[in-house]
Parts: sequence; structure tokens; C-alpha cells
Amino acid sequence: MRAVIMHGPGDVRVEDVPTPQLVEPTDAIIRVDAACICGSDLWPYRGIEKQKRPTRMGHEYIGLIEQIGPEVRDLAVGDFVVGSFMASDGTCEICAAGYQSRCIHVVGMGSVGTQAEYARIPWADGTLVKVAGEITPERRRSLLAASDVLGTGWFAAVAAEAGPGKTVAVVGDGAVGLLGILAASRLGAERIIAMSRHADRQALARRFGATDIVEERGDAGVARIKELTGGYGAHSTIEAVGTQESMEQAIRATRAGGHVGFVGVSHGVALDGAELFFSGVHLHGGPAPVRRFLPELIELIMTDRIDPGAVFDLTLPFDAAAAAEGYRAMDERRATKVLLEF
Repeated sequence: MRAVIMHGPGDVRVEDVPTPQLVEPTDAIIRVDAACICGSDLWPYRGIEKQKRPTRMGHEYIGLIEQIGPEVRDLAVGDFVVGSFMASDGTCEICAAGYQSRCIHVVGMGSVGTQAEYARIPWADGTLVKVAGEITPERRRSLLAASDVLGTGWFAAVAAEAGPGKTVAVVGDGAVGLLGILAASRLGAERIIAMSRHADRQALARRFGATDIVEERGDAGVARIKELTGGYGAHSTIEAVGTQESMEQAIRATRAGGHVGFVGVSHGVALDGAELFFSGVHLHGGPAPVRRFLPELIELIMTDRIDPGAVFDLTLPFDAAAAAEGYRAMDERRATKVLLEF
């Protein structure tokens, strides 16, 4: 089968690799219907996250089940499924508490690689959710978004305690930040401030529910949010980047007693203990437990109440030239989110 392999910074190829086989009795094999490129895939592409060897890429996916292991109970061959970017057993105490991404048996799907024609899904019953109903092109792309960026943005809004009467600030205008805006709006936030300098992303932010746009960054961005909130800062802030600047901006833009939901994959972030202590804010986040939210998100998508797939602004066929172009487009910010079609 064909799969995307990253050989080093800026070096993405589509190569032939062995088709996956069942390994554990709880596995499933899916034929990938569509995959996509994630903002986190850009860390190794840019050389910020070092690789020791050529690496299979991808952790977002939808597809049809081709095979199931003998201990898979809730799924069948032929089911169309959406899965989380983290595979979880669904039965441990951590999963039961709703934090499937930190399951004691967790398997990161990045170690599997889902930018490929087929993928082995560990812990199939705890990871995959069957989709029933007509899958239109719009629903298809939205279901793919649910595999990571929608679920991650949703968790960020929940972790930030976005809700009625709240002002929510969103640091980061990539797919996760934009879908954090959608989530905050669905959760009933009164005001949503999107921090963005890009006109196309600002337009999508407003479509998803943003009421204000702030183009300033750093201290100037914090000052602008304080100005918009009567000097207090936001009740809830979503951090969807993962850099030192974005985390500092998120904490400083949040009022005392407020909540920061951080889901940007941290690179080089070090928090000053004294500043954190005196900020008086709540911090909660990490890898999103997407599996917790998938049933609700799929239902919202299949009843056409949300359209998270609008974050996909570039669709490419799955081949070597297209994969390389997809990575370049996201790296150069010519695309917000790239969908790879099989």
C-alpha cells in the first residue's frame, strides 16, 4: 500500500509499505477513506521536532472496517467509522473518567501512521465510533475533522469552561483554534474574541461564532483583550498553538479566577512559577480525549447542525506530489487544513 513517509525536514514522500495486519485480538484494519495533514505534523517538517529515522505520518482518519480481531465486539466489517488520534481501551479507570487520551494502554495513532491507504487501529472498540446515515461530501469532511481538530477544539473550550455569560479569547487561528471558536459558540459563550492576522481565517472565525477580532500579539494582544473586557481579561481562554509566546499570551489575557484550556502541542514552553502563582488562573489541557466527545460530535454533524469541515480549504489527491504540496501549503500558511483523498 501507499503511505506518507517523512525522511527529514521538508522531505515528504509517498512510498510503498507493507499493508497492515491484525496483531492483537482487539485490533481492526480499516481502509482509509480520507486523511489530512495536522498542524502538529509541521513540527518535524520544519525540523523543530527531531526525527531519528524516516517516519510514517498521520493520525486523523475516517474509513471502512476491512477486518476485526476476535475480541472486537461492538464493530463489524463494513462499518464506516471515525476514530480518535489516540487509541484507548475504553475500560480503564482513566477512560471511565473521560480522559481516554491518557488511557493506561494508550497508543498514539501517529505511531501507526494514517496518511495511508490502510491502517491498523489498536483497541478498536475503545477508539472507533460507527457512523450511521447518509454521508454527504460535506458530512464526510466534517467527520474527518472530528477525528482530531474538532474534538481538540471542543476539549479546549470545555477545559476553559466556556459557557453562557462568558467571554472567550482564542489564541491561535489554525484549525484547532477556529474549531475552538465553534465549540465555544455551541457551548453558549456570550462573546468570543479571535486572535488572528489573516483575513480568510478571520472570516471563518466569524462564521463559527467569533464576535471580535484582535490582530495584535504578545503584550499588545493582551492589552487589547483587557481593553475589550473592561480591564478584567477573558473568563475563558483557549491556547491552540503550543509556543512560549502563545502560552504567556493566553495566561495574561485571562482574568483572575478564569480558565485556560491549552491544547497546542507544547514546544519549548516554560512557565514562570511566580507569574503563574499570582495570575490566579486555572490551567487545564493536554492531548484531547477526542473519544469522549465523538458520539455527540458525530450526531451534530450527521444532523447538519455544525459544519467543522469548513476548515478544509485545500483538497488534494493522495499521491507524492500532492502530499508534498499539502505540507508546503500548510507550512507557508497558504492553507488552513489539507484533506488528502484516496
